[in-house]
Amino acid sequence: MNPKYVSLWEPFRLPVSGIELKNRIIMAPMTTWSGNIDGTVSDAEIDYYRKRSGGVGVVATACAFIMPEGKGFSGQIGVHSDEMLPSLKRMVETIQNEGAKAILQIYHGGRMCPPNEVPGGQTLSASAVAAEREGAAVPRAMTEEEILATIKAYGNATRLAILAGFDGVEIHGANTYLIQQFFSPHSNRRTDAWGGTLEKRMKFPLAVVDEVLQNVKQYAKSPFAVGYRLSPEEMEEPGITMEDTLKLVDALAEKPMDYLHISTANFWGGSMRDASDKQSRPLLIQERVGNKIPVIGVGSLHTPDDVLKVVEEGNLPLVALGRELLMEPEWVQKTQNGSADKIRTTLSVHDQDELVIPDNLWHGLISRKGWLPVVDNE
Repeated sequence: MNPKYVSLWEPFRLPVSGIELKNRIIMAPMTTWSGNIDGTVSDAEIDYYRKRSGGVGVVATACAFIMPEGKGFSGQIGVHSDEMLPSLKRMVETIQNEGAKAILQIYHGGRMCPPNEVPGGQTLSASAVAAEREGAAVPRAMTEEEILATIKAYGNATRLAILAGFDGVEIHGANTYLIQQFFSPHSNRRTDAWGGTLEKRMKFPLAVVDEVLQNVKQYAKSPFAVGYRLSPEEMEEPGITMEDTLKLVDALAEKPMDYLHISTANFWGGSMRDASDKQSRPLLIQERVGNKIPVIGVGSLHTPDDVLKVVEEGNLPLVALGRELLMEPEWVQKTQNGSADKIRTTLSVHDQDELVIPDNLWHGLISRKGWLPVVDNE
């Protein structure tokens, strides 16, 4: 083992649940578009997770929709009914049998759902404001009853995750989806108790957290982790600012959760709202609340040296890898055994079978320009 990277392999104990992770590396949640039409996990997804669960300390799964109104992708898995339990148990066992902890990301897409994927073709959100993207549908503002039912659905998803045997859930409050839509002044124009002031825009995210924690208290018979993923800023005007987010993380840090996962495309990148602000957004959050709750960093951390810099210089305890584990499922093992120079840094168009990537995900990776360095090496 290369002693240079020894700090990456130190165990880490999550502070609330007490779950011990075998190392500091997490597989980031990534959509596969490869679930069965009924929301169950496909054989191809099972193989995909098995291939990537042997080295990392945690696998955070692709996001699972908590109710039919929140389905955001074709081929998305569901955690919306007891009928999903056999499928979810199969996923858990696959990940845990390879030595990683299994965390289910729970999700509602809100206005970002494709209309053809939700009941009646009508998307829902905090307010009837479309996303700023071409062809975006105008959602219907949720009623008070729908808001409360959605909060309950996050709790029910947590119950199902516990019954399935997951080690925890990650609340998906990032990447422009429903929870972020309630927090954002762009998508939340409400004038009732769920919108208006910053404190009112925080009410839905915090209510979801409380509901999840209540279900953990009620149903978990063994240690069960709860994390929260967030995006620090938005491009839109009005949109989420770093000042808004620091107030949110202050509130989240007071909740008995195990981590905050900061979703950024580039860990060391600065503000997306102010080009002159070069400060790393995850580092700002680490400085603000890292003494109260563990912070996970992610984003363009490709090499072992990149990850080491975040842990040792940034003082973050945990690092998530996404694209890196798509291209190199054995990223951790190769780093540990001194073969870091053999880590794949490109995606060959000929390596789908070797990398064990489901067809729908594979086609997305190959066709999405600029997300991965795709090569034809023949």
